[in-house]
Amino acid sequence: MSIFSRASLACSCLVAASACLPPQTAEAHFGAIIPSDNIVSEAAQTTLILDVEFLHPFEQNFMPMARPNAFGVLHRGQKTDLISTLKERKIQEKDGEVAAWRAKYPIKQPGDYTFYVEPQPYWEPAEDSYIIHYTKVCVQALGMEDGWDEPVGLKTEIIPLTRPYGLWSGNLFTGRVLRDGKPLAGAEVEVEYLNADAKVHAPADAYITQVVKTDERGIFSYAMPRAGWWGFAALSEDDRKIRHDGVEKSVEIGAVYWVRVADMR
Repeated sequence: MSIFSRASLACSCLVAASACLPPQTAEAHFGAIIPSDNIVSEAAQTTLILDVEFLHPFEQNFMPMARPNAFGVLHRGQKTDLISTLKERKIQEKDGEVAAWRAKYPIKQPGDYTFYVEPQPYWEPAEDSYIIHYTKVCVQALGMEDGWDEPVGLKTEIIPLTRPYGLWSGNLFTGRVLRDGKPLAGAEVEVEYLNADAKVHAPADAYITQVVKTDERGIFSYAMPRAGWWGFAALSEDDRKIRHDGVEKSVEIGAVYWVRVADMR
């Protein structure tokens, strides 16, 4: 058999083998902090419920989440540790129940409240790496706008350049990605809609996760086309490794930020 025949045969085998493989789907991971509201306008509505989760937002698939390493809130320059307020809850998935978390937080003063979480590393076999998503969300309370653009001081985080509440669908959200306190240029930022009611159906996998990149100043923008919660995850690889079964594995770190938008009626 000639070298050309052998090459043709090998190519045919590869095509046949690939045809037997299951289709690959886009499943971006997102840490999430979803509050019961992102604007508290009346003193009588001062207790927030915050759901802390790890999921594929559009597909509504949840991964098990161990108790976070850190959970807190930044309010007017003061950070408060809230880890003791987290209560485990169970979410039913097709393969059984997975763990997520919930906290209640009483709003006592006006101003902006930035809630944040640092999870334990999550092992993802499909990517052969660990994932750590440093996640934030901002709640504005009782008419005072103060502090929504303050950094928390996480390993990596998104600093909003657009006020992250009071947004209409179609508004442009702009943020700056920091890593170790410095702008992160050229980072991919994955964007997904929290498809909680499963009413939105993507015509192809590429529609599920939108992707933009940061410029040389670490800045990105995205216009949100539908009312609801939107997550932004700026991804990079950590300098450190974590051992898994005796082998050092890479660690994906994500700066995640959530915003809620409303339709103009």
